[in-house]
Amino acid sequence: MLGPVLLAASRSDRMRRVVAAAPVTRPVVKRFIAGDELDPAMDTVRGLTAGGLEVTLDHLGEDVTDRATAQATRDAYLRLLETLRKDDLGPRAEVSVKLSAFGQSLPDGGHDIALANVREVAELATEIGTTVTLDMEDHTTVDSTLAILHELRRAHPQTGAVLQSYLFRTEDDARALAVAGSRVRLVKGAYKEPADVALQDKKDVDRAYVRALRILFEGEGYPMVGSHDPRMIAIAQDLAARNHRVAGSYEFQMLYGIRTAEQRRLADEGERMRIYVPYGADWYGYFMRRLAERPANLAFFLRSFLPAR
Repeated sequence: MLGPVLLAASRSDRMRRVVAAAPVTRPVVKRFIAGDELDPAMDTVRGLTAGGLEVTLDHLGEDVTDRATAQATRDAYLRLLETLRKDDLGPRAEVSVKLSAFGQSLPDGGHDIALANVREVAELATEIGTTVTLDMEDHTTVDSTLAILHELRRAHPQTGAVLQSYLFRTEDDARALAVAGSRVRLVKGAYKEPADVALQDKKDVDRAYVRALRILFEGEGYPMVGSHDPRMIAIAQDLAARNHRVAGSYEFQMLYGIRTAEQRRLADEGERMRIYVPYGADWYGYFMRRLAERPANLAFFLRSFLPAR
């Protein structure tokens, strides 16, 4: 019941101010966010990669309302990539971007602005030997995001995309993207979507996830299994075996700070395990969606408000 409320709160400026001002918030946020700035985030990245894990970095921000902020987001990713180059982390670290932070939703030419900004990031990523994955946002952005993906893949074929199983259209999108060289992260979905475009029942979303996962594993692309659900992980491993996929022809992805023991277990078993590492001062929307996704996350947050005994 609280999930839809939290998703609505993730876009509320009033709730943003309340949550950000709460004294206990920052220590809890540290569980899920690798820092407000690049330097502490890189400390986290170095620790994860030294332990045999791989990462994808997200400089937090979305729904920008002016070109200057969109360009600032581009510049933040360019600084990030230069830092990865300096540390020779290109082979183990990629970046994830939200196109609304690159100007996609601007009313005057937002699609083209986002494409121009992210193209510069993709160019530098290719130069240092890594890749970019385009995060998927709410359903109104899907067509634009996939069109930008198509353009970027002309020169940067390893550019990845994200599909969300709760959208009715996702199985068709998965078939279109299950081609050689295509990288697709499949997730269940973390935005509040209307019933005319998305499944509303968790069991239906899970079933749709399995159907899309099967399409990706049976195709010629590179599936990225974005899930913390033990059932989905087991199903993905079974699909990998059934489709004779060798290690390195697919991977698992989990969020920083969530199910760390399972992350370690999969890596120790020889699976390619990538951690989604967010950082940056604009953490509120991301944080609230993590609370909405799993009751355990919400319980952890609420317990922090209780006095120590």
